[in-house]
Amino acid sequence: MKKIIIINAHPLKDDSLCAALAQSYKAGALKSGANCKLVNLIDLDFDPVMRYGYKKRMEMEPDLIQIQQDIKDADHLVLVYPNWWATYPAQLKGLFDRAFVPDFAFKYRENSPMWDKLLTGKSARMIVTMDTPGWFYSLFYKNAGHNAVRVGVLEFSGFKPVKVSSFSPIKSSSEAKRAKWLAEVEKLGEKMV
Repeated sequence: MKKIIIINAHPLKDDSLCAALAQSYKAGALKSGANCKLVNLIDLDFDPVMRYGYKKRMEMEPDLIQIQQDIKDADHLVLVYPNWWATYPAQLKGLFDRAFVPDFAFKYRENSPMWDKLLTGKSARMIVTMDTPGWFYSLFYKNAGHNAVRVGVLEFSGFKPVKVSSFSPIKSSSEAKRAKWLAEVEKLGEKMV
């Protein structure tokens, strides 16, 4: 049975398109028999700021320890979040900074610029909502936020493949368009990709 962890990083966990997309992915995955856990990032109690940089490790809060275990146990990670200021919400960055730490997500090799990817054997899907039209985001922003998460965090840690689904523009989307997006994401969940 495939284990999936879905992290909804929108602060409105009940009243946002991201929340609905996360629920749709979960519904599809459950139809296919996956073991699926949905976590609303806003519910986790942790300091998102690395108070000492990498000089001194902060004590891990229980919720961070749990989310690390959930990620470690999962075969597939799904991140659902809005694209704000061409990237992603601060709390998601805080999760990456605090949870995707050395000896969990990666390990630098001694006397080498290379590193070991500690989260290999897992795949990931990014589901991103934006007000910016996709063509504009690609052409003018060079998919900056998508690349930061896909390459700079997930692939760096060993996730492969990492797929991206973007939905935009949100602010001018109709109810029919949103329903189509929800159905599309449910199908992704059914395929568990």
